[in-house]
Amino acid sequence: MKRASTGNLGFDPWRCSLEDFQSADPGMARCLELARVASQTELPILILGESGTGKTLLARAIHNSSRRAEGPFVSFSGAALSETLLDSQLFGHERGAFTGAQQRLKGKFELADGGTLFIDEIADMSPLAQAKVLRAVEYGEFERLGSERLQVADVRLLSATHFPLRRFLDSDQFRKDLFYRINGLTLTIAPLRDRPRDLRSLVAAKINVSAGRQGKTITGLSTEAADMLFNYHWPGNLRELDRVIHAAVAVTTGSVIGAEAVMLDGRWMADAPAHPTRGDGAATVDDSDLRMMERRHIRRVLDKLGGNKARTARALGISRSTLDRKLAGGVSS
Repeated sequence: MKRASTGNLGFDPWRCSLEDFQSADPGMARCLELARVASQTELPILILGESGTGKTLLARAIHNSSRRAEGPFVSFSGAALSETLLDSQLFGHERGAFTGAQQRLKGKFELADGGTLFIDEIADMSPLAQAKVLRAVEYGEFERLGSERLQVADVRLLSATHFPLRRFLDSDQFRKDLFYRINGLTLTIAPLRDRPRDLRSLVAAKINVSAGRQGKTITGLSTEAADMLFNYHWPGNLRELDRVIHAAVAVTTGSVIGAEAVMLDGRWMADAPAHPTRGDGAATVDDSDLRMMERRHIRRVLDKLGGNKARTARALGISRSTLDRKLAGGVSS
């Protein structure tokens, strides 16, 4: 399998192992080395990193490199779920356990038996859910919602959060006993803006993948396009990089990506009218301005693609109905 920089989807993300990752950044290289060591143990792992840095991808690679690789890898996000839904998703429920529970459902712990359970945004879980996760991790037992019968599962837990480690230690919202139970080893993925040595290889890999998927031949970037990409701060990290490169390839008609095809937040934000400032001198932007700037960004892509809404939606990574809604019906196909 082809080796690639961290976050490159030039390989199958479902089957990737840690051998598929390398980094020229010293901090990221250290993270990967720790991940390789941890993959050969049963230690629970806590992965820290901003949104879009590739925490789920790293968790899957750890699983695929471990003794549990033949077992299931089950991913779950602990964010923005009600208490009942979170309980049901994690531990399952019996028929009739709550309104709408028409049949028995296995939870994530049960589905991950013999493999790995990855809980993303674990810091967003309620204290009650944290207590139940602690019990399941410590003793390997739990009950489905609506049942008093104990279920048993052999699960290795990997978890992640976008919060820095200090937020865990200082917060009263997260149980300290659970923190120490899930934190057998901590891995920190640096944001893309702190990994300039990796950015060039990541951009090249993303271009190759996107061009291959779209049936195009892209040989490089113009000087202006390269300057834009390599001087940008990438607040959305690898997820944003993937979207920007995919859209740039989609709107490029030749073999070289030009500056006009690189649509970064900084470019379309610059098209906005002047805004008032706060007392500290920072500009303020209201929701209507943001919607207007978003429409301008979408229209630019739409114009590049000859008004084809289906291609525009694919390039932007959104559905056709979402595109129509964001355009407010003002553009014909």
